[in-house]
This record gives sequence, structure tokens and C-alpha cells, in this order.
Amino acid sequence: MRSAYRRRALASAATLALLGTGAPTVAAADDESGLSRFYHQKIKWSACADETAMDEVPTDDLQCGKVTVPLDYAKPGGGTLDLAMARYRATGSSRGSVLLNFGGPGGAGVSQLAYDGKDFMGLTNGYDVVTFDPRGVGRSSPVSCGEGTDADADVPGGGAGDDPGAVLEQLRRAARACVRHSGPVLRHIGTVDASRDLDVMRQALGDKKLNYLGFSYGTRLGAVYAAQFPKKVGRFVLDGVDTLTESLAEQGLAGAAGQQTALEGFLNWCVTDIACPFGQDARIARRRVVDLVTSLDSDPVPTGFGDRFSGQDLVGAIGQGLYSKRMWSPLERALASLVEDGDARGVMGFGGGGAAVPALPRQSGVGQKPVRQNPSPDSDGGLVDEVEVPIDNLPAALMAVNCADDPDRPTTARITKQFAGLRAAYEKASPVFGRYRLTEVLTCYGRPRGTDFIRTQVRDVDTPKMLLVGTRGDPATPYRWTTETAERLGSSAVVLDNKGEGHTGYASSKCVHRTVDTFLLYGSLPADGSSCGADDAD
Repeated sequence: MRSAYRRRALASAATLALLGTGAPTVAAADDESGLSRFYHQKIKWSACADETAMDEVPTDDLQCGKVTVPLDYAKPGGGTLDLAMARYRATGSSRGSVLLNFGGPGGAGVSQLAYDGKDFMGLTNGYDVVTFDPRGVGRSSPVSCGEGTDADADVPGGGAGDDPGAVLEQLRRAARACVRHSGPVLRHIGTVDASRDLDVMRQALGDKKLNYLGFSYGTRLGAVYAAQFPKKVGRFVLDGVDTLTESLAEQGLAGAAGQQTALEGFLNWCVTDIACPFGQDARIARRRVVDLVTSLDSDPVPTGFGDRFSGQDLVGAIGQGLYSKRMWSPLERALASLVEDGDARGVMGFGGGGAAVPALPRQSGVGQKPVRQNPSPDSDGGLVDEVEVPIDNLPAALMAVNCADDPDRPTTARITKQFAGLRAAYEKASPVFGRYRLTEVLTCYGRPRGTDFIRTQVRDVDTPKMLLVGTRGDPATPYRWTTETAERLGSSAVVLDNKGEGHTGYASSKCVHRTVDTFLLYGSLPADGSSCGADDAD
């Protein structure tokens, strides 16, 4: 069984990276039959009961609430979901709200805003800064594949005895476990449904148009909203731009290659320090990392929590630590403790999501029964009910959303025939991250085919100008995805070229931060193709 640290790390790596079916069309809104009751609700804001700030912003200023949405937009008279929301109020005159999505899929916005609120205080000069836990995530009817079950497979490390059939059977069992533990929300967790939730939130916030800042997967969500609700698009920023066209297999190869490049950058930096645990030669250091992963896969070290820490756990932890140069020093120290003392506690902090995606204050292995039958939304909203968040919610939601958004389901025969070549391609892209990323890609096997709406319909949007930020050294969303998505979205897209490193630019580049805030607050856009220098990092 894969350790809990690995399950969380799988999701974290793709988060700061990405089971309904059908072909939705451009959505109407409150004039659509049966939906008006959702569009007429108001949010009741109150002090957040259980959030802990991790920075200088006092959580006393953070307010929480909820909005109610239909489980199935095709049947709005059926069950409903409560989506958890949080906000920081505008400090002066407000022009409305700006809604944030921090990525994933599977990232919980409420806890992230509590953790990183200081990064967005500039926006409170003109906006209420609002975020939410998307459907199936965090406190919003969280999905789970069941703690203590073998809810995900592991691609074997190579060798003549490998049996792809055993991996595929493991994946089938995982899919069944996710259905069993998640309930009805699992069939309605994709980005198309989440986009429609955004529009209900927009109206509940009292905004005629949606002002939006989305990171990583949040850029996919924003692009889908623009395609579904082009007349409701306000000031939109997409930072760390996701692909709209590549399959999960193609995304996995790009991710493996990007993470390998980031690892080599880290090691080139590390070997200049006498304390680097891999020595002072970059070529030797790269080989020693591979050897360490192989050794831990063969003989995992005990964690002290009744679990063991494997080489693939380590790969997830390293991947998490590569998302920002600011994490390189603590990553080096954590790796030194592992190599020199056999102490995995430091790297486990990265693999568990704590380095960049804070754990929710309350976590439990207990699944929820999230769907209420036929209630009307509260006229004044209210706090979302107490929710125990399953410890595997992040990877479970990541897999569910990615699979719901991807229409490709290769046959058993095709996967079996191509398995060895597929693994070789991933290991060529990265001898460290290849196996790990291939495991992510295969997780949709055994699940229903996802929608083709994103690939076929999200294009040539007729909206106001949107700002797309691409970072040249981004290990999760390669810069070419920014230019490809901009071309696909059409004349509405304006690209800002951030020549720095790390995943997304807003938190790491003063230039990006300033440019984004200026656009959101004042509507002033840079010229298409403008750039921010690599030396302008925070």
C-alpha cells in the first residue's frame, strides 16, 4: 500500500502543477429553468471558526460563509452542495470582489487564503478578496478514496517480471474505492461543473461580472468559465497557464521533463555549498539522487508513525520543494538529514503538502455524506456545516477532476502493449520523476470517460482582454502552454513573459505582482508580449 505521505505528495506535486460526462454548451444563468433560486441567494459572512494564519495577517479579519449549488446542473431540483467560502474585506471603497483559485485540482482555497493572505492584501485596496473550496474539495463535500485502502496504484520500477495487468487491476480497485467512499458528488466534480459554481458565486457576491485570479489549474477553470459565460467576464488573470489541449499522458511527460530541469537547477545550486548532501559535482549529484531514490524504494525507512518512507515518497517531496527557489535551502537541509542521519521527518514535511499547500486544520479518515436532498438555498447563506476532511482528499480530488476533464481512456490491450514503451519514455524525460508521473497519468484507468468540452469548445472566447502570465522556468506548467493557450483563446489573451523560475509568478516576482495588481485594480494592461526580468524576484 502506498503511504499516506505519498498520496498527499502526489496531489501536492500536481497542485502547484492537474465523473461527469457529456458535452456542455455555453451556459445561460439565472434565466435557466430551475436555477433562479440559486442565483437569488445571499452569503452570510461570519468570523471563521477554525482557521490559523501562517503569516502577518490576523485571522480575525478573515470571514467565512457558504453558497449552495445544485449537485447536477441538468437536474437543479435534485440534491445540492454547500461550498465553503472565505474573504478579506476591502479596506476602503470596494468595486466588488475578486475571486481566487489557488490551483490543484484539489487545492482548498479557504485554508490557503488564511495561510497566504498577506500576498493579496494589496488587492483589498479595491476589492473584497474572496476564495472557496471547490466542489469535492476541503469543506465542500470532500471526496475520498478511503483511508486505509489501496486507493492508488504504483508503476513498478522496471524488470522482466513486471506485470502491467496487475497495475491495471489495482487501478480498477482504486476507481471502485473512490466511488464507494465519495458518494454522488464524484460524478459531478469536473471543471465544467465547477465553472458553473463560479457563476453562482459571482451572483451571490453581488457582482455583475466576475473578476478572477487563478493559479495553475485555476487557469483551466478560468478559461472554461470564459467559454461558458463570456458576457460575465470581468478582469481575468491566469498565472501558470494550464494546457487546454494536451492529454494527461502528454501533460505527464511535460511535467516530468519540467521537474527534471528544475531538479538540475537545484543541484547546480546545491553543489556550490559545502553542506550539499550530494557532493560538489553536479553530474555526480544527479546520479546520487537516482541512487537514493532506488535505495529507498528497495528499503524504505521507518517514519515513526507506523509507516515507511519510500523512494517514490522522496520523489514527491523533492518535486514539492522545487516549486520555488525560496524552498531550496530548507529542501537541502531536509535532504541532508535524510542522507546523513536517515531522518525522513524534514522531507516528509514537503511530501505531506506542508511546504506549499498547508493541511486543513481538521483532517480525518472519515468520509462524508455530502449531498442534501431538495433543500432551498438559505436566503442569507450561513456558515458551512462542520466537515471532517478526509486525509486523502487532495489526491482523490485531483484524480477525479483530471479524469472528468480528460476524454481519453485507452483500452486494456493498448496499455498492456505500450506499457514498457510508455515507461521508457517517462524515464527518459526524467530518471527521477518519470515513474512517479506515469503513476499519476494511469490513475484514470477504470473511471468513466471524461468530457471533451475543454478540448473542443474552450477557444476563441469573446470576452474583454485577459492577462496570461507564463514563467520561463516553471516546472509544472511550461511556458509554451501559456502561448498555446493564448493563441487558442484568441484576441482576448494578453501574455506577460516572466523570465524567472518557479511555479507561477505572482508570489515570486515583484514585477508580476505589480502588473497583476495594476490590471485588477485599475484595468491597465501591459502590451502583449511584455516581460518581467529574472532579477525581479522577491
